[in-house]
Amino acid sequence: MRLCAVSVDLDEIPNYFAIHGMEAPAHASTAVYDVAINRLFDWSRDARVPLTLFAIGRDLDRPEAGAKLRDALALGHEIANHSLDHLYDLTRRPREEIRAQILGGIRAIERAVGEPPVGFRAPGYTITGAVFDVLKELGVQYDSSVFPCPAYWAPKALAISMYALRGKQSSSIIDNPSVLLAPTRPYFVGDPYWTRGQGMLELPIQVTRGLRLPFIGTSVTLAGPERARWLAKMCVGEPLVNLELHGIDVLDGKDGLEALAPHQVDLRVSVADKLASLHAVIEVLRAAGYAFVTMKTAATELL
Repeated sequence: MRLCAVSVDLDEIPNYFAIHGMEAPAHASTAVYDVAINRLFDWSRDARVPLTLFAIGRDLDRPEAGAKLRDALALGHEIANHSLDHLYDLTRRPREEIRAQILGGIRAIERAVGEPPVGFRAPGYTITGAVFDVLKELGVQYDSSVFPCPAYWAPKALAISMYALRGKQSSSIIDNPSVLLAPTRPYFVGDPYWTRGQGMLELPIQVTRGLRLPFIGTSVTLAGPERARWLAKMCVGEPLVNLELHGIDVLDGKDGLEALAPHQVDLRVSVADKLASLHAVIEVLRAAGYAFVTMKTAATELL
C-alpha cells in the first residue's frame, strides 16, 4: 500500500525571527496557533487529509494553544513532539539537557491533550546518535528528522555564513553533511544514524527521486500549483511520501509578518496561492493511489 503522511511543525513566529537574528514583534508572536492552525484544519477537511502536528512544549503554556491541540485530536489528527523549547542547537547540548528537552515536550503535550506523543522531530531537522539514544530510552516509537537534501543543506549553510559575515547571529545550525548520504525511504537507524541498522524507525523528510529536491511546504508553496504537481509526481512510487509543512506555510505578510517578509520569500506568496499548491500535490498523490494517514499510523504499518 502507498501511504502519504502530512505533518506540520507548529513553530511559532519568534523562531523565524531568531533564524534571521531579529526580535519578533509581540503582535504577531502567536500567529501560528491563532491564525494558521484554523486554516490548516479547514484545508485538511477540504483535502480529506489527517495531519500530524509537531508541537513545541513551551507554547502549550498558553491555554489557547493547548485548546487548539485538543480540537485537533478530536478531529482525528495526531499530536507529536517537537521538543520543549525548540533549541536549534539541541544536538550540541549535554545529554542531560537533550533528555530534558525531549521529555519536557512529551509531558507538556500529555498535560495539554491527555495522552503522550509517540513521534519526535528535532528542531531544524538536526539530529545525532545521542538524540536517537535518548529517544529509544524514552520509548519514542518513531523519529522524523533526517533530511537528506543537498538543495536544502547547502543554501542553509550559505545563509548562516552570510549572517556571520554581517555580524549577525543566526540561531540555526548546520547538520553533519553525512546526513546527505542517508536513505530517503523509511529505515531503522544504525551507527552512525545516516546508515541502516537495528535502531529505531526513522521516517525521513521527503525528497524527490533522483535529484533529491526538497518536497516540503516551502518548496511546494513557492513552486506554484503546476510546478508543485511536478514535484509530487517525482515522489510517486515511494512507499511513504512524508510531506512536511510548517504553520507559516499557510500565512503571508498580511498576517502581521511584514517585518519578516523581506527575509522570507515564502511570505510574499498569498495564502490563497499557497493553499492551491498544497491542494495540487494532494490531487496528484491521491490519483496515484496514495492513502493519507497520520505518521503514527504510517509508523505502525512500517513496523
